[in-house]
Amino acid sequence: MFNKLKEQIGGHWQQISRALGYAKSERRYILIVLFCALTVAAIGVAEPLLMRHIFDSLGSKSSLDQVLITAAGLVAMAFMKEAISARSNYLTWRTRLSIHQGLLSATVERLHRLPLENQRREGIGAIMTKLDRGIQGFLGALSEVIFNLAPALTYLSLAIIVMLQLDWRMTLLVLAFAPLPAIIAAWAAPTQSKREEFLMHKWGKIYSRFNEVLSGIVTVRSFAMEDYEKNRFLSNVGEANQTVVNGVGFDSKIRAAQNLSVTLATVSAVTFGSMLVLRDEMTLGTLVAFIAYVGGLFGPVQNLTNIYRIIRTASASLGHIFSILDTQDFLGDAPDAKELKQVKGEICFEDVHFHYNATHRPILKGINLRIKAGETIAFVGPSGTGKSTMTALIQRFYDPASGTISIDGQDIRSLKQQSIRQNIGVVLQDALLFNESIRDNIAYGRPDASFREIEEAAKAANAHEFIMKLANGYDTMAGERGGNLSVGERQRIAIARAILKNPPILILDEATSAMDVELEAQVQEALERLMLGRTSIVIAHRLSTVVKSDRILVLKDGAILEAGSHQGLMVANGYYASLVNRQVRGLLVA
Repeated sequence: MFNKLKEQIGGHWQQISRALGYAKSERRYILIVLFCALTVAAIGVAEPLLMRHIFDSLGSKSSLDQVLITAAGLVAMAFMKEAISARSNYLTWRTRLSIHQGLLSATVERLHRLPLENQRREGIGAIMTKLDRGIQGFLGALSEVIFNLAPALTYLSLAIIVMLQLDWRMTLLVLAFAPLPAIIAAWAAPTQSKREEFLMHKWGKIYSRFNEVLSGIVTVRSFAMEDYEKNRFLSNVGEANQTVVNGVGFDSKIRAAQNLSVTLATVSAVTFGSMLVLRDEMTLGTLVAFIAYVGGLFGPVQNLTNIYRIIRTASASLGHIFSILDTQDFLGDAPDAKELKQVKGEICFEDVHFHYNATHRPILKGINLRIKAGETIAFVGPSGTGKSTMTALIQRFYDPASGTISIDGQDIRSLKQQSIRQNIGVVLQDALLFNESIRDNIAYGRPDASFREIEEAAKAANAHEFIMKLANGYDTMAGERGGNLSVGERQRIAIARAILKNPPILILDEATSAMDVELEAQVQEALERLMLGRTSIVIAHRLSTVVKSDRILVLKDGAILEAGSHQGLMVANGYYASLVNRQVRGLLVA
């Protein structure tokens, strides 16, 4: 049993030691805090001795002078203790914030680079809740372990030594009660730790759902589900809060039991000590000192008995943090990865197969394709046939199960991912704008761009005119996800952003599907200006937008079914022609 406990503590402490690596720059301050804590503990041990001196001096002729001198010493020690404690508190918070910054920096950086399926599987709300509560839980536990453990050990050691010098019988009596808080805490620790882990998981699920609801509030209102979602949220919060309330009740009983053991120790010490005083086997001052030590002794004892629970809590919190930091990056850059430079824009797929994991159906089956530099290629076909997957593979959000994808003859697995994406511009169906100014949204890919360059990009995207009609022009806030702008306005801002980035490769994924015909014509004109001279890949269900493409590839069941120009495919009268005929059926008069 003890070996198992030792192994568990060793594993928990290993995680804590790893987290402390984020406070290397604060090592000097940690040592100062520990020194301050030890000094305060030593002062705490000395105070009862001064009290003893005061009471033992009451019977002597010079008692008043001695009492005044000793009282002055107590006041001086109190000032010293408070001054040291204040400095220690300041440095403790500085250290906590430094560790918080280090962990936050590491986890946020990692979140930006995690495989996409991780974020889709857990949900952004759950990840952020887990991250925040994990870091806060660890920092709270850290303060207990680092800044309370050493002072507690110091106080206990010094106090026991002094107490044995004063009277060994009283010392043994008091220490007989010392294991009681430890036994009570050890019994309660598993229940408390399980509760902490349950709450961490529960709050993560609650806020993951809440994040989804707020992100899709239009859908919620469209189905008149506001009350349902509110009640669902409050019900889940109520369950979590009930767990907290039950936990507070349980902890209160544990604390009461521990306090009762302290009371028993104090009453026993007072009773036995009074008998010794009446027999002249102990001075009144010594009894007063012992009573003071009893009050001061059980605080550190309780701190020590809580160490295992605190370490488990810290370890559970760190487990959530390190689950983010240690997620295997299946798409990490190769050690000798190169920068993608001077891009012409030729893209090749060679016998590419792909599925999202072993249990999913194949998405792509043996794709072979060469896209020439500067060529405009359109992908069409039913939903789920792999059109967007192919563009995701080009950006290396995923790697193919087999086969290779190359840009300008270089296997993209031999290139740095960031350099690949820096050379690709993307305009999606749902253009994401940030709650910043329109100027900042256009310059998102090039924060150092001048205002003139931003303005030129907006003009090329047919966006300048409507921007100037806004209340604050280019300084107008776009709103969350661009909510202050219409669909067409958001799309033209996204196109301006791609134009300003000036990438040699362009991906347009259903960039005009959500627009009416008149608006689509304006945006299509901006897109054609953007595609000029670039390797462009267009994904579209509205086939009128792909007619001018150099080649149209028809994907079905994960394979290229047909390829050719619009005219050639219409003459062939195959699957593509049937798609076109379905879209125009009823619009043409025979």
